[in-house]
Formats: sequence, structure tokens, C-alpha cells
Amino acid sequence: MLTFVANLKKLFTMDIFDKIKTNMGALGQYSDFAHGYFMFPKLEGEIAPRMIFRGKEVLTWSLNNYLGLANDPEVRKADAEYTEQYGLAYPMGARMMSGQTTNHERFEKMAAEFEMKEDAYLLNYGYQGMVSIIDTLVDRHDVIVYDSESHACIMDGLRLHFGKRFVFAHNDIESCEKQLQRATRLVKESGGGILVITEGVFGMAGDLGKLDKITELKKKYNFRLLVDDAHGFGTMGANGRGTGEHFDVQDQIDIYFATFAKAMAGIGGFVAGTREVSNYLRYNLRSQIYAKSLPMAMTLGAIKRLELIQSNPGYREKLWTVVRALQSGLRESGLDLGRTESPVTPVFFKCPLEVVTQLVYDLRENYNIFCSVVIYPVVPRDVVMLRLIPTATHTLEDVSYTVKAFRDIKRKIDNDEYPHVMADFTK
Repeated sequence: MLTFVANLKKLFTMDIFDKIKTNMGALGQYSDFAHGYFMFPKLEGEIAPRMIFRGKEVLTWSLNNYLGLANDPEVRKADAEYTEQYGLAYPMGARMMSGQTTNHERFEKMAAEFEMKEDAYLLNYGYQGMVSIIDTLVDRHDVIVYDSESHACIMDGLRLHFGKRFVFAHNDIESCEKQLQRATRLVKESGGGILVITEGVFGMAGDLGKLDKITELKKKYNFRLLVDDAHGFGTMGANGRGTGEHFDVQDQIDIYFATFAKAMAGIGGFVAGTREVSNYLRYNLRSQIYAKSLPMAMTLGAIKRLELIQSNPGYREKLWTVVRALQSGLRESGLDLGRTESPVTPVFFKCPLEVVTQLVYDLRENYNIFCSVVIYPVVPRDVVMLRLIPTATHTLEDVSYTVKAFRDIKRKIDNDEYPHVMADFTK
């Protein structure tokens, strides 16, 4: 009888791997035809405007190397020297145990001064750093108010929160205030506080978080503001301090977060704020306490990169020369760039998925232009976003060629010239 019951229970249970067979996920459902072309494409060669895709040279607009530091001669020389001197292992262990060095502290002092904050904490990785920051700052009594288009690292941090969280419509200040009102009523009962989270530059659409208007709400509501400025650091503001500097509200940002994966062309990140908060994070961030310290070569590399950003505004000026030329050229050609206010340059087309595959194939194989492709669920159904990332190393000739190519693509879509069948990427 017991054996019968056990077998019966087994009949009504599922192996967790069985779920994978029927549901590969929102993006995984396209893996059979998209792998290696749409998704997980291989760009080879030096990081540069021109790289190799499937054996031929393509004009590349898909790398977040905004300032061109990835292959800057000074940066490459410094990276080689630091790696030769220290290898990639030193220091071993987490910062708290055995991975602390004078140079880690040196970068923190530089970053804090640059961002006009009292202190900063160097992180081994940006994504997990943000997840851990959110987890550390709030408890079950606190309420989080956040933008609906927040990055995945923010969403993963929110999932760890045991208290209430309220989402406001993207960049909608009335919606934000409404959620702040709800949060205020709740914390009066719970005895907690309110953390508002938004981004400086939204990395997909390129629009800016309304930091000026959100900080204005501090006059009416008691909350702290955490800003993820991954795409704004080094690119926005008169000195490259980021989106807070752009809006002249850097002093109103309580916790400023940036990564090295964009303008700094590296790995890691930092969080900056008051000395008290920074020290609290230093002693409580689980992603840092229980993980290896950022290697010395990368730490010194970050110092070198920050020095260049501070001393040479030419990087940023070159970037914005390219940005303005590209965006004005595309707009004058009748292309839809959405609401971008930053170097991130999305181009939107309305067409079914089958046509998307054809236009991307055309763009890559016939025009030799490579950019990122964003489809549902990131954008609505029957919409495709071709995401261009200008850099300081692109030329105006690159811009002119790309504008002409996109003008051609638009004409073909408008005239319904592309076949309504999936493109064959195996050719």
C-alpha cells in the first residue's frame, strides 16, 4: 500500500527539468533559430568600430565603450603593466578578510571626490553590487518606490526585499508622488523609511531619469534616493560625473552607483554617499563580504581610467560630437529614436518578427552594420529596437554611412519589400 501511494505521488509531481522542455523562457523560446545570430553572436578582433562577425568586417555599434578607453594606448599599456606586476589573483580573499589594499582605498577616495561625496566603496562587480546594496539598505519595515523600467539588477534586488514595494509609471512624477504618498502612510505604521530607486540613464531607450523632479519631491516627502548611473557615469554632465551633475542635483542623490562596464571599459563598480552609509555598506554588503576582492590589476586600471576621465575632457567631447551627428542624421531621415537624451540611440521600427529577421540579416550581411536587436518582451509585440551605441572612436564617416543604411532600411519597410518569412541565418 505504501509503495502504491508513493508511486501515485510520483505520478502527480514534475521533474523541474521537465518544465524546461515546455517553457524555455521569454528569450529562450527563440533560441533554436536565433542562437549565434540574434543572440550570443560572436564579435571577434580588437574592440573597435570595426570588428569581425562571421568571418567578415562589420561596422559595430553595439559596444558600451563610450569613451573609447577599451583600446586606448595609455589604458592598454597600464593594464599590461599592472597584470605583469600583479597577475590576476592578487589580492586573494574578500576585502573584509584578506583582500584589502591601499590601492582599493585609493580608488575609493578618488571616486568619492570625483562624485562630490564623503566616501565611496569599490565593488567587485556592478550587477551583484546593486542587488546587494538594495538588500542591505532596507528591511521588512521599509518601503521601496521604484521606476517601472528599472534595470534587471534593480529588479533582482527588489525580489530580496521582505517589505512593501511600490512601482511608479516610467518617469511619471505624478505617479511617483502617488506612490510616495502610499509609502508615507505605510511607514507611519511600520516605523520604517522610504527608499526611491531610479536610473540616471535608462540603458535601453536612452532617456534620463527625472532626477531634478524626483529630488524636488524631497521638500514634501521624507525619503532617500538611490540612483543607478551605469550609463551616465563618464558620459553625462559637464565633467562626466554623471546624470546628477547634468541636472545639477548631485548633492541630492543620497546613494550614487556606477559600474566600470561602460565608460570605464572594465569590470567592477562603486557606490558613493555619506561616510556613515558607505561604512555601513562596507560592513554589510553580502556580495562583497563573501566574494573575492577586485583584482589589483583591475583596481589600478580603474584608477588609471578615472584619471583620464578627469584630466581629458576630449574623450567625452569626441563622444558627443558623434552622438549629435548620428542622432540628428537619423531624425532628419524620418527615423524614430523614441525619447533618448543620452548617447544611447535606439531606432524603432514597426514590423512583425519575421520581417525583423529579414531587416537585421540585410543590415548585417549587405550593409555590414552590426548593432544590438531588441524584441518583445523588452519592447511591444511587432516592434523592433535597433540599439546603436556611439563611441568616441567612431568617425563622422561611420555616422554618414550608417544614416544612409538606416534610411534604406526604413524605405524597404515602408514599401513592404522584405519577405514575411524568417531569414535563414545558416547560409
